[in-house]
Amino acid sequence: MAAARPTGSASGALCRQLLLTLAILTFACDACKTVTLHVPSKLDAEKFIGRVNLKECFKSANLIHSSDPDFQILEDGSVYTTNAILLSSAKRSFTILLSNTETQEEKKILVLLEQQTKVLRKRRSQEKVLIRAKRRWAPIPCSVSENSLGPFPLFLQQIQSDTAQNYTIYYSISGPGVDKEPLNLFYVERDTGKLFCTRAVDREKYPSFELVAFATTQDGYTPEYPLPLLIRIEDENDNFPIFTETTYIFNVSENCRVGTTVGQVCATDEDEPDSLHTRLRYSIIEQLPASPTLFSMHSTTGVITTSSSQLDREVIDKYRLKIKVQDMDGQDFGLQTTATCIINIEDVNDNLPAFNSSSYETSVEENRIDVEILHVAVTDKDLINTANWRANYTILKGNEDGNFKIVTDPKTNEGILCVVKPLNYEEKQEVTLQISVVNEAPLSGSSRRTVNMATVTVNVQNQDEGPECSPAVQFVRIKENVPVGTKRSGYKAYVQETNSSSGIRYKKLSDPEGWITVDENSGSITTFRSLDREAKTTRNGIYNITILASDKDKRSCTGTLGIILEDMNDNGPFIPQRTVIICKTVMSSAEIVAVDPDEPTHGPPFDFSLDGVSDSEVLRMWRLTKINDTAARLSYLNDLPFGRYTVPARVTDRLGQSLVTQLNVILCNCVTPSDCNTDISLQIGNGMLGKWAILAILLGIALLFCVLFALVCGAAGAAKKPKVFPDDLAQQNLIVSNTEAPGDDKVYSTNGFTTHTAGGSTQGICSTLGSRVKNGGQETIEMVKGGQTIESCQEAGHHHTLEACKGGGQHTLDSCRGGQVEADNSRYAYSEWYTYTQPRLGEKVQQCNQDNSHMHAQDYVRTYNYEGKGSAAGSVGCCSERQEEDGLEFLDHLEPKFRTLAETCMKR
Repeated sequence: MAAARPTGSASGALCRQLLLTLAILTFACDACKTVTLHVPSKLDAEKFIGRVNLKECFKSANLIHSSDPDFQILEDGSVYTTNAILLSSAKRSFTILLSNTETQEEKKILVLLEQQTKVLRKRRSQEKVLIRAKRRWAPIPCSVSENSLGPFPLFLQQIQSDTAQNYTIYYSISGPGVDKEPLNLFYVERDTGKLFCTRAVDREKYPSFELVAFATTQDGYTPEYPLPLLIRIEDENDNFPIFTETTYIFNVSENCRVGTTVGQVCATDEDEPDSLHTRLRYSIIEQLPASPTLFSMHSTTGVITTSSSQLDREVIDKYRLKIKVQDMDGQDFGLQTTATCIINIEDVNDNLPAFNSSSYETSVEENRIDVEILHVAVTDKDLINTANWRANYTILKGNEDGNFKIVTDPKTNEGILCVVKPLNYEEKQEVTLQISVVNEAPLSGSSRRTVNMATVTVNVQNQDEGPECSPAVQFVRIKENVPVGTKRSGYKAYVQETNSSSGIRYKKLSDPEGWITVDENSGSITTFRSLDREAKTTRNGIYNITILASDKDKRSCTGTLGIILEDMNDNGPFIPQRTVIICKTVMSSAEIVAVDPDEPTHGPPFDFSLDGVSDSEVLRMWRLTKINDTAARLSYLNDLPFGRYTVPARVTDRLGQSLVTQLNVILCNCVTPSDCNTDISLQIGNGMLGKWAILAILLGIALLFCVLFALVCGAAGAAKKPKVFPDDLAQQNLIVSNTEAPGDDKVYSTNGFTTHTAGGSTQGICSTLGSRVKNGGQETIEMVKGGQTIESCQEAGHHHTLEACKGGGQHTLDSCRGGQVEADNSRYAYSEWYTYTQPRLGEKVQQCNQDNSHMHAQDYVRTYNYEGKGSAAGSVGCCSERQEEDGLEFLDHLEPKFRTLAETCMKR
């Protein structure tokens, strides 16, 4: 196409001169020198931007490479973009590397890209001539019919450049169909620019061609930009539509509703999309079997649906359709293709299994089990070996006793009737059963009958069964201790056919105690030994023996004869626990329990007594007191020494039957009976001590006297020695007030009692009379005065508890148990003294507890509460003569610090 020319010959000549100069400056470069290409600021991908003369630089180059991956260099020197490029700066450059792999020779060409806008501005500023921009040469629309018949070469169009008026222009093309596959399909005449096609083209393979046209001068100058040229191949309906499969297979259930989707077919056409050549229509050509018509097809989607609800698998289980697809929107001249569609009708359980007969009859011998007596067959039209065909049989009536069961044969689908529990001809000679059959799968549709039934008559055949032991367990009553030889009726077996016991022989199989003999003919029993209801082999008063009954043909049965032994009061009550342990230090009695093997009517309530009327010694030492109907309390009366004692205890039941039990009573020095070591306790109690034990006791007594002597000496020395207080006594009596810890505990003596400091040393003196025992906030003071021993325990919330024992002119008070004892070096540890003396002091206290009539003394223990300071009643007890003011003289010798504190407290 010709470009517009500027008016006036002068301006035209000037314009051509400028263009020629610019072309020479831009493209007429020496080999291997820098090449400058003027391009727009934005370049699309695969865009032609210019051509470089590679041959002039390196003719033998066989490898061309670009240093910038955004550009591609072809063999003819054409430069294309590989990606879309946006030039952010005025210039961009890259290098073309030419090399020969054989000679290893390399050369480089530097390509410089400049934006066109800047070049135009520069050109206008230099020339200052008004120049109209040249219109780009454009191609004439071009297309080629697919499968054209020619003649070839076929002229397509002619391309022209406006510069042909001033230069000799040579035309060339490049791209697919020229120098790319398919090669040599198009060519252009170099001088005229006429474009020709050399052969027919298949649109389905090459729908279009994008060529590039070039206009160059004889010296290689390019006055025009490369011209993109699009050649479109016009489609021809030369392709048949093709189904995706040659045979389609679909499944649909029988009796389905109208409009149920069976499946969908699909076809493709390689002609031009969205054209009449690819507009397809589907249809059903033929159905086999032909009648009735059951299926329809959607013309555009190819979906096959049911047009009738009369699909019945039991009549026809498969249909074959011949289907067609046609292009050109189904017009008669359109191309078409056919395929086959097979539709399988799936089975549903729409048929009930039916018995081949409504009634059956069979027979079986009595007493037979696990035998098959009948096979019943059914007919089912549904698909074989499916849940719609397999049958389940049920016995509806007549099997209340569970004698029968019916199962399904998995191969034949028959019902097998079996006997699982023996039948008795004497009870029932004929049994009528009602059986039913259904499928494993539920029936399709609930409006019809859902079960079929049939009747089975079973005749029971009689057999000679021999004796029958019925009931299996029989009972007879006999009183225990009856005379040997006593007869009673025994076990009875019967012959079922005659319902009699004649001809039956009896034999004893088991008799644990050997008490019974059995008569062979009658089965009666006779006592062979004395019967004892309380024997180990009896259970709940019943003694069981096993009997074998047999007839003349050696047929037999076994049964059990239970002998109910009626109880006689032949056993006296007794005490099963023969050994009784009494921990003397904490217990004064023990509880004993009696039992009676006889029945409760011959048992409790029991009477308890000591069987020692002639032996007054037992009555003086022991007492037996009844607690309830079956228990009593055994207690000792005097202070018995540790040891073993034999106490005869008589227990009498409600009917006067009695029995004496010899109790082995152990008085032990223990806290609980389980702690009692009978060997050591009895040795101590009975005085059976070894020589080393006697020596240890003597040493302990000697040490005790030394301790007492040291206490007396200490008390006497302290009475004569004047009280001396240290200078810092006031500081010792002051403690930090914000702590819960106790201060220094002091013990002061009044009226002859000695005061000493805890932990203080009293060596050189005979120690002190008192010792202090501390146990968490408790304070214990031991005082000795006038032959009396007093142990005072002060606890939180209480004052003093004194236990005084009157008797023998001696007073003893129980010491405070527990805690740590802080004593002088001349004393033994408190625990050693306590361990040795406590048992003996306890015995004395126990004796003091009772008077001559074994009653508690009136003044045994008295507890007095603290009545407060300054009470008119004063103190009560052996320490009542103590004066509160005594022993407080140290307050007159306090230091000035403490006096100031005391004055402050008095002012408040």
